[in-house]
Amino acid sequence: MASRPELKVDDEYGFIKFFKNLSGTNDATIRLFDRNDYYTAHGDDAKFIAQNQYKTTSVIKQLGRDPGLPSVTLSQTVFRNFLREALFRLGKRVEIWESTGKNKFTLAKQASPGNLQDVEDELGSSMEAAPIILAVKVSAKASEARNVGVCFADASVRELGVSEFVDNDIYSNFESLIIQLGVREVLVQYDGSNKDGELAKLRAIADNCQCTVSERPSADFSSKDIEQDLNRLLREERTSTLPQTELRLAMAASAALVKYLGAMSDSSNYGQYQLYQHDLSQYMKLDASALKALNLMPGPKDGSKTMNLYGLLNHCKTPIGSRLLAQWLKQPLMNLEEIERRLQLVEAFVNDTQLAESMSSDHLRSIPDLYRLAKKFQRKNANLEDVIRVYQVAIRIPGFIGTLEAVMDEQYKDPLDIEYTNKLRECADALGKLQEMVETTVDLDALENHEFIIKSDFDEGLRVIRTKLDKLRYGMDKEHGRVGDDLGLDTEKKLFLENHKVHGWCFRVTRAEAGTIRNKKQYQECSTQKNGVYFTTNSLQAMRREHDQLSESYNRTQSGLVQEVVGVAASYCPVVEKLAGILAHMDVIVSFAHVALTAPTPYCRPKMHPRGTGDTVLIEARHPCMEAQDEITFMPNDVTLKRDDSEFLVITGPNMGGKSTYIRQIGVIALMAQMGCFVPCTSAELTLFDCILARVGASDSQLKGVSTFMAEMLETANILKSATKESLIIIDELGRGTSTYDGFGLAWAISEHIIKEIGAFTLFATHFHELTALVDTYSQVQNLHVVADVSDGSSADSAPQVLLMYKVEPGISDQSFGIHVAELVRFPQKVISMAKRKADELEDFAGKNEEAKSELKNVSKEDVAEGNRLLKELLVKWKNETEGQNMDGKEQVKRLKTMVAENEKLRANKFFEGLKGL
Repeated sequence: MASRPELKVDDEYGFIKFFKNLSGTNDATIRLFDRNDYYTAHGDDAKFIAQNQYKTTSVIKQLGRDPGLPSVTLSQTVFRNFLREALFRLGKRVEIWESTGKNKFTLAKQASPGNLQDVEDELGSSMEAAPIILAVKVSAKASEARNVGVCFADASVRELGVSEFVDNDIYSNFESLIIQLGVREVLVQYDGSNKDGELAKLRAIADNCQCTVSERPSADFSSKDIEQDLNRLLREERTSTLPQTELRLAMAASAALVKYLGAMSDSSNYGQYQLYQHDLSQYMKLDASALKALNLMPGPKDGSKTMNLYGLLNHCKTPIGSRLLAQWLKQPLMNLEEIERRLQLVEAFVNDTQLAESMSSDHLRSIPDLYRLAKKFQRKNANLEDVIRVYQVAIRIPGFIGTLEAVMDEQYKDPLDIEYTNKLRECADALGKLQEMVETTVDLDALENHEFIIKSDFDEGLRVIRTKLDKLRYGMDKEHGRVGDDLGLDTEKKLFLENHKVHGWCFRVTRAEAGTIRNKKQYQECSTQKNGVYFTTNSLQAMRREHDQLSESYNRTQSGLVQEVVGVAASYCPVVEKLAGILAHMDVIVSFAHVALTAPTPYCRPKMHPRGTGDTVLIEARHPCMEAQDEITFMPNDVTLKRDDSEFLVITGPNMGGKSTYIRQIGVIALMAQMGCFVPCTSAELTLFDCILARVGASDSQLKGVSTFMAEMLETANILKSATKESLIIIDELGRGTSTYDGFGLAWAISEHIIKEIGAFTLFATHFHELTALVDTYSQVQNLHVVADVSDGSSADSAPQVLLMYKVEPGISDQSFGIHVAELVRFPQKVISMAKRKADELEDFAGKNEEAKSELKNVSKEDVAEGNRLLKELLVKWKNETEGQNMDGKEQVKRLKTMVAENEKLRANKFFEGLKGL
């Protein structure tokens, strides 16, 4: 590991004074100071970085005398690593301050999880998903309905989206929108009082979805100037003609977002943004619970890439493809035609493996991040190298087209032409002039030396400098040959002439040959690195200096021409962005095909029914992530969800028997199908689900003051308020967080409500075996159980064995096998024995109770009345006889028993007989 930079501040007290005079930041903001070749952080920020990045406080140094200012230094590499960690995992905001003179700094860059524009270069390719930032404005009325307006942006592609909708009191639609968009940061209105209950709800939802919450003053949500601002930001559109401006709440949110992003202060944004309206209903709705239950995105505890659906499906070759996949995962489609279009394209690549392999390995692999590239041109940060990168993509488009044109199967040719070939031809035609300009103006031969220069033919001054540079290069080659002869080293295999980024033109020998130049005065070592030892000679050094001067002169002379070329290339940004969309789409589809073909058992194309029609029948369904784990042989199971017949499935069985996996895999398969992906089944037909709602696992949130049971009830309330007849509900172990009786009561009531009032397809895994009695009342309920085999042990010494079959079959599981599982993990034998004894006692007690209760059900009203009268008479008589007789408790009970034995009429009463059983 590289050593940490040394903390050097010319005037420590001056800087400390400057730092302390800065206005305070909140805990979510980290300030970093750029010291040219390293960075520093101070005060609480230094302690935070020490603990989170360096994992030790020993790196903290004190600036100034006691008490001093705690400070840490960060090398360029550590700075970039911390930036990624702070923004992507810790949800922090970062300010970067640059020096403007002695102990004077100015705020140069600001970044937050949803606004990465200023630090895109520092983050590089680590941006897995587009950073979506959203502002929300709520109009809460006295009724349960809330009006919600949002504006969101992906600043990297200059898009603004707006939406306005009615929501319930738990904001389930707002939560679904956050999930759909993959929002990283939420801006909420704050008036300073912190009394607004609606604000607290919005914060809680954003927090639950792992979003950073930024509070903005109410004044920022004023829509007074927003139409004027949008007129300047949008591409050739007048806001007076846009229907979106009628969305009052969304426009207020837009005002806050435009101000937060500083869009109006950067003139390069003018005329570049697009505005569209997002329709919440065009995608399947998912909430945070479903996101976790279905393991859609990577989690902190994932051991392997394939433990989540994103990791499993992501075989994309481009950054733009990976980002689009993350978006598609959270936006399963509701449009059947669009789903079938995607499935047809996946099938084309599945059936033509050569086509898929060629696209993946030969073409897509070489495509850079086109959206980031376009952004550099838009922000006027591009250079000649970026022009070359666009050119290199342009000359590869014919390769894509040629490969697609080779497809002979008519069934797939038309879909591929419509989605890719025709669009790529349009892009190739549009980029033809750019390609021609680059080939005419740029010296493509110089690319071999990683030089990006204009051809010398364009300018007499350039031609003169080029001639001198060529002459120098010839001299360097001669010196290369001379040194090779002197050292006896092959100039192609052991002695290399290279243009080093620090030392310029110099020689390199492998470390094994380093001894040949040691102790020879004519050779001066520059540095020793992994790939060898760099050195130079007096002659080469003189030529290098002259070469550097001439190169600098060449760059100065060509700078005007370079600006012209870059300016022309910038006008092609819309085409580059369109091309990015086409290639990202293809990348994801090819990735889907790759996963379908390489799974342990190949996936199948699902048959999709229109919304509200058809059943869901999966044959030999598997969990895609589980079956991909090493050393696992997955047991497939069938699934049948038929309307009016098996809408509500109650699944019982032992712990670790596969109940949770079974119900989750159905949710995952439904989501994959509506993404347009093949599914892990032998055959599959599915109806369109409008949302997947999940209540799985006991997730404590005690740090937030929410108990396991409370979290469970909140998630269930969301299900009951959000579900429709077209929803898929997954419930795992509801009611465990409270007493058995309360838990069962709630589970039964919730089940009945879903069956009678909602009618959604539901999978309910439970240990309450009594819940299986629902089948006696409702025809649409079916009972399933996971199979387990229990052996008694082959000898007296051996413990009983539980063999979990992971097979789901119709019917009821007659026991939970909890104690058997405890035996499997080697609980002490005393504990096992006590558990069995207590379980038998409770079972015996419960059994007798049930018997007595059933007997009481058959007693007539007359017997009950007569029994009550006789019992009351007896108790009054017993009280009169024992009161004031100085009898202890035992004697009183003995007297009562005698009186009961003597009262034949009471003992013959049927009601009294039933009470004795209890």
